[in-house]
Amino acid sequence: MKDSPLDVASVSELAKRIAASAGVAFRGKPEVIEQMLVALFASGHVLIEDVPGTGKTVLAKAIARSLNSSFSRIQCTPDLMPADVTGSFIFSPKTQKFRFRKGPILSALVLVDELNRATPRTQSALLEAMAESQVSIDGHCFPLPEPFFLIATENPIESEGTFPLPEAQKDRFMLSLTPGYPDAADEALIIESHRRMDNPVEDIVAVASSAEILECRAKVVQVYVEASLRDYLVAVSRATRKDPHVEVGISPRGSIALYKAAQALAAIRGRNYVIPEDIKEMVLPVFRKRLIIKPEFQMSGYTSDSIITEMLTSIPLPAFKERS
Repeated sequence: MKDSPLDVASVSELAKRIAASAGVAFRGKPEVIEQMLVALFASGHVLIEDVPGTGKTVLAKAIARSLNSSFSRIQCTPDLMPADVTGSFIFSPKTQKFRFRKGPILSALVLVDELNRATPRTQSALLEAMAESQVSIDGHCFPLPEPFFLIATENPIESEGTFPLPEAQKDRFMLSLTPGYPDAADEALIIESHRRMDNPVEDIVAVASSAEILECRAKVVQVYVEASLRDYLVAVSRATRKDPHVEVGISPRGSIALYKAAQALAAIRGRNYVIPEDIKEMVLPVFRKRLIIKPEFQMSGYTSDSIITEMLTSIPLPAFKERS
């Protein structure tokens, strides 16, 4: 008996609900909200990098408030310690025993604000959580709630009191997003929406449960990817390793992230199969923080975005016939 086709209508419908909810506070960039949902539904994490005042924290909070999950915020500073993130065992004089004090990372949705203000030692406390959905403390292993989703922000123009993210840290993020400035009309609406004592984020109510997110994740991994598209994806990854401007290209982990992101984007847009444009659209947010450019080309003004954009023009999209 032939299997019935995968129904992704619930994924698309839930994405629309969350996007509409988050759009109450984060205006003018629906494509950025969609990419946030790509990472959420593909079991990934997001790094939001942009200049101060462009709504990075508002975007993260808007997504968080739209989900009916436990939420924690970590404000990074140079004196933040790993135990402040993960938690620690403390001795109780009353019981004469050690008890575990849970850290903020043990929440389903975690906002790490200004990640690059934390020291490398503290940044590394996030690696196990992001890669394995667990934290290890004093020989004890604590699983994180499901679905676990981490959103981090950083300001690229500040240097005083900041620490560059290690390459291993960048590679743990599925997507790196740069929302940019709103256009004039949207900026006017943003200004108008702040004629109040509190922030518009306070108007957002939860529209999605943890069970619904987990159900969507289970469907996303079943989205069909034709062999020719998988080969195209591999060709794009391999091209970064041969590019003369690049010191270190995309690893297989990056290829897997692109594969999963394309599946999630297809499901969000109501398709149970990936098309070439899904892969091409997700290349920049998936690859931009993973490329290491040779120093001499960095000095000449080359960026990950410019190199990836130029590279994509040289790789033809595969012939593809949409499924009925």
